[in-house]
Amino acid sequence: MRTRSLRRMHRSARGRRGFTLLEVMLVLVIIAAIAGIAVYNIGGIQGTAFKMTASNQIKSFKQALENYKLFIGSYPASLDALHEAPSDLPDPSKYTQLLKDAIPMDPWGRPYEYKLNGADFDLRSVGADGQSGTDDDVT
Repeated sequence: MRTRSLRRMHRSARGRRGFTLLEVMLVLVIIAAIAGIAVYNIGGIQGTAFKMTASNQIKSFKQALENYKLFIGSYPASLDALHEAPSDLPDPSKYTQLLKDAIPMDPWGRPYEYKLNGADFDLRSVGADGQSGTDDDVT
């Protein structure tokens, strides 16, 4: 009698070594749900970080443009003049390189928009949608 009960215990222990398909599927569904929530939240954080980066770069460019105006007497025709001397300067001896590196693309991989408006300028990043003049522009 004792050997029979030992055999039953041995068989039942042998039969219950792994997980059932249902248990594995449940764990995978839970992991997928958590991953989906994480990706959604990270996407929002990334958008905010991109806007902050664009805003900080624009502030830096604006300061460099103001310094350019102090040295040369007017704003440049393009942002590239902050890094390389333009060929049409009346007095090249007044030029000072204001940015060490070339003008980078905005965080979304697009060039910054720079337009002269008479004695002033407009500088913006078109934002995630790539359309100028929309709500997501960073100025």
